[in-house]
Amino acid sequence: MPRTTLNDLSAEAAAPKRSRRKEARPGELLEAALDLFVEKGFAATRVDEVAARAGVSKGTLFLYFPSKEELFKAVVRENIAGRFAEWNTELESFVGTTSDVLRYCYQVWWERIGATKASGITKLMFSEAQNFPEIAQFYQQEVILPGRALVRRILQRGVERGEFQAIDLDYGTYIVLAPMMFLMLWNNSMGPCSLPDENFSPEEYLRTQVDNMLHGLCIRPGPAATPPPVACCPPPSTSS
Repeated sequence: MPRTTLNDLSAEAAAPKRSRRKEARPGELLEAALDLFVEKGFAATRVDEVAARAGVSKGTLFLYFPSKEELFKAVVRENIAGRFAEWNTELESFVGTTSDVLRYCYQVWWERIGATKASGITKLMFSEAQNFPEIAQFYQQEVILPGRALVRRILQRGVERGEFQAIDLDYGTYIVLAPMMFLMLWNNSMGPCSLPDENFSPEEYLRTQVDNMLHGLCIRPGPAATPPPVACCPPPSTSS
């Protein structure tokens, strides 16, 4: 039986480390790319900067992502688009009123997207989509359309259960999405530059928005019976 040497053991110990490092590289590249895309925008971000921040060579980056466009698409899928399957499953299994669904929707969105660096991708798309039509079309297909479809399902649920008024569901989706869009743009533009005494809470803002929204969506009880009018002055007395 061959004898195991210290060199053999060292090689065995080193192999898993190299393997883990190779597997970790795509994740490290996506994290570095997200940081730079949000900080600098799509046009100004260079792939060699992404590789340097991830601690690999530009050649290594191109082994995983053949272009900056494909790198950006992978960032969007990793941080936003890849979540829609999970969210649709949660909606299907949700037990509770549709008002509860909306409140949960905002809470989960804020925790998983709005309060993270991924929210900066929306600001990037608003500012650069017109200059990069291929990226804009990708974002439309992978993020905007699935997002609107999910919100539409929520509103349809409320209408079918008799909880919400029958509204134009296509335009109703924008009512739900507007507060999210505002927060993503605010947090990645004016928010960090706010005055020190401005106490703006994103969580409180979302609670206020959903309260106002539900007051407009929920079916109201019918009007109470109108009491008979009361005479403003007693009728004149009759004398015999």
